[in-house]
Amino acid sequence: MSQSAPVAPPPAPAATADGGLAALRAELDRVDDALHDLLVQRAGVVERLAALRAKGASPLRPGREASILRRLLRRHTGGLPAQALVRIWRELFAATTAMQGGFTVAVCEAEPGGTFVQCAREQFGALTPLHTHRSPAHAIGEVSAGAATVAVLPMPSETETPAQAWWTALLQRDEPRIHIVARLPFWAARPDGAPRAQALVVATVPPDPTGHDRTLIGLEIGLEVSRARLAGDLAAAGFTPGQIILRRDPGDTLAYALAELDGHIADGDPRLATLASARHPPVVLGGYAIPWDGGQA
Repeated sequence: MSQSAPVAPPPAPAATADGGLAALRAELDRVDDALHDLLVQRAGVVERLAALRAKGASPLRPGREASILRRLLRRHTGGLPAQALVRIWRELFAATTAMQGGFTVAVCEAEPGGTFVQCAREQFGALTPLHTHRSPAHAIGEVSAGAATVAVLPMPSETETPAQAWWTALLQRDEPRIHIVARLPFWAARPDGAPRAQALVVATVPPDPTGHDRTLIGLEIGLEVSRARLAGDLAAAGFTPGQIILRRDPGDTLAYALAELDGHIADGDPRLATLASARHPPVVLGGYAIPWDGGQA
């Protein structure tokens, strides 16, 4: 039986392409240096922005950050995963926001597992100071006292207890006024291992519009008002309602409603005064940039 000729070993990496492996590594080094130079340049622009900001004004701009991410996602090409682009810029936002003053996050983590802490880290960076609390009231209290810049709170639901229904306290418009400013996670398509918690972020700054937003309003309504009736009143006033949460707590003479509406709606919108179901003027609790679902940004 004839013996097959020995198989030649593959060529050395340095000979496989023009320039070779060493040249490609040198090119990566040049790109890394250029990226670093641009990061330093960007930080310098942030410092100039901070110098122009009014004294005591918060650098927090979640709507602006969402607009930047959408713009980058729309122009993104190549093999780098889009979710990696979001992670890189989220860390960049966290670092440059911290450059402009202290930045601390309060997180309501009522159950073991750290799900909301993971959600906060995804949004606000791995190194941002973070305090955990067992109740939403304590997390909001840190923001009110100025000990935290934002609080990450569980998404409201109709099954929560009165103590968990943190959004009802925002109807009082206490000073400093607390606003809903973001929804987490912004990257809505969840890869394996990513935290699944849905959360809202509150701060003492109002939300900034992005052109692709939702607003949350709170209302005090009669106990007899149904969800369908309230949705009809909102539509008749010119709004496009989404999810509506109703609370009828034992002993209360009024019910509370949390309504999600399409678009950015500001305080003083004349349509709010036309809602027949409201016993008192509705309160704009805030809003958020609609999370990106991995498709069109």
